[in-house]
Amino acid sequence: MIVSTTRKIFSESERKLILMNQFKYLKYLLFLVFILSGISGNSQAIYEQTFKFGRVLEWLDRYYVDSVNQEELVEEAIIEMLDKLDPHSVYISKKEVEKMNEPLQGNFEGIGIYFNVLHDTVLVISTISGGPSEKVGLRAGDRIVKIEGEDVAGTGITNSQVMDKLRGEKGTNVTVSIKRRSVDKLLDFTITRDKIPIYSLDASYKVEDNIGYIKLNRFSFTTMEEFAEAVKPLKEQGVEHLILDLTGNGGGYLEVAVNLADQFLKEDQLVVYTKGLNNPRKDFKATANGAFENDGRVVVLIDEGSASASEIVSGAIQDWDRGLVVGRRSFGKGLVQSPLMLPDQSMIRLTVARYYTPTGRLIQKPYDDGAEAYARDLTKRYEKGEFTNKDSIQFPDSLKYYTIRKNRLVYGGGGIMPDIFIPLDTTGYTDYLNDIMRKGILNSYVLSYVDANRKSMHKKYPSFDDFINTFEVEQEMLDNLIEYAKDERLLYDKDEFEQSRSEIELIFKAYVARDLWTQNEFHQIMNQENPMFDKAVEIIKSAQLFSESLK
Repeated sequence: MIVSTTRKIFSESERKLILMNQFKYLKYLLFLVFILSGISGNSQAIYEQTFKFGRVLEWLDRYYVDSVNQEELVEEAIIEMLDKLDPHSVYISKKEVEKMNEPLQGNFEGIGIYFNVLHDTVLVISTISGGPSEKVGLRAGDRIVKIEGEDVAGTGITNSQVMDKLRGEKGTNVTVSIKRRSVDKLLDFTITRDKIPIYSLDASYKVEDNIGYIKLNRFSFTTMEEFAEAVKPLKEQGVEHLILDLTGNGGGYLEVAVNLADQFLKEDQLVVYTKGLNNPRKDFKATANGAFENDGRVVVLIDEGSASASEIVSGAIQDWDRGLVVGRRSFGKGLVQSPLMLPDQSMIRLTVARYYTPTGRLIQKPYDDGAEAYARDLTKRYEKGEFTNKDSIQFPDSLKYYTIRKNRLVYGGGGIMPDIFIPLDTTGYTDYLNDIMRKGILNSYVLSYVDANRKSMHKKYPSFDDFINTFEVEQEMLDNLIEYAKDERLLYDKDEFEQSRSEIELIFKAYVARDLWTQNEFHQIMNQENPMFDKAVEIIKSAQLFSESLK
């Protein structure tokens, strides 16, 4: 009725104006339509529904009682539409796209420092090796008090605001004024921005004898190059067996996951396959090249934070009986997203297929109960006791699968169930520990401690071996930490502190190691009290135990 009334009321010129407005609102959506129609093969139906939506927008513009923001309406409609599909089909704004791409591309453009805002001052934790700041002479412990002549000390500046000021296009300059200990006047540095690497490999070192350890935090564009650079010195040190730590690794590029699995599998062995309604099955297989392809024992560490690409690698190694998976059940993210760019450089990541391991296990966990239930899945697992008790995890017979070479029982239904379960150790967890970590109190105190003692500590511990073997967290350090926490409005709880004491001391020492050296040393300290790591070393050291565990 409204359409026919509109035709009677408006003149020909007015109707043309309406159509022009409709085109303006539709052009954004039609671009999406043309993309989706190529995927669905049902372009006529999609076009009709899009025209219907565009007509609603046009009526809102012409008849609605108040003014509306068309752009916001379209974005919200897209978000709601995708939310009805699955948990991983999402809309990403232009600004979010730029930020999202940095970790996976493996670099950003800036000045090359690690920093933290400490006591309302920008403190340089360290400079990135070979980066612009190191080249001009910035040092760990320097305080940035001005950026382009503007005061940034004592102004309440945040970490994100500092990044906005220091990042910029490659080749552009930024001038910073530095306060350095033992130097009375401010030091001015003009730094030419450059591409700064974002590393996906957190740690790599020889554990003992012929065992190596590598930890990855994501699967990015640079991961395989970093992996190759890490493996080379390990091989030179006689490493034959490897612990691959994928705990907390949320994934990344599919191709990188395939390439990493290829380091352990033989030529033509299936790594993973994808399949969807509009995407026929596609197999991804290993090649003849791999650093650990032919020999050496392999243990992969996973937990509830290991997702997507991490599950592809651990699932392939498990299905081919190439190595053992140790830890807790992984996240269960096995949906393949395709990025589809929109005209304003925003985009949608649309699920187009699912991941399956070589035995046919679906990696994706169920999401039939909706987005809210899906988001609470890990919380529900914890409440059920899954993190601490293997027996709390029940699998129906329909989810039983058997490995390819040794016919071992493994499970599908979402995520990778490890071969050897390691419960989460909660004995040292208290509200006090949670608060000093969550509020950044322990981190800030250690930064202050290292900043005040950096020179003497480097003299006392000229090498990391000296530090790891002789450094101890003394009572005076803990007492000062307690007082520092009180200043940050965290009341001291003696019982909880004592319960968490060993955890606090371990993290304290690891933070000091990180601030004196790198993230690599941080993980070496943390692994000293890591049950997953200890189990992996135990298994790898014994060829008999490793072989028996694969039966």
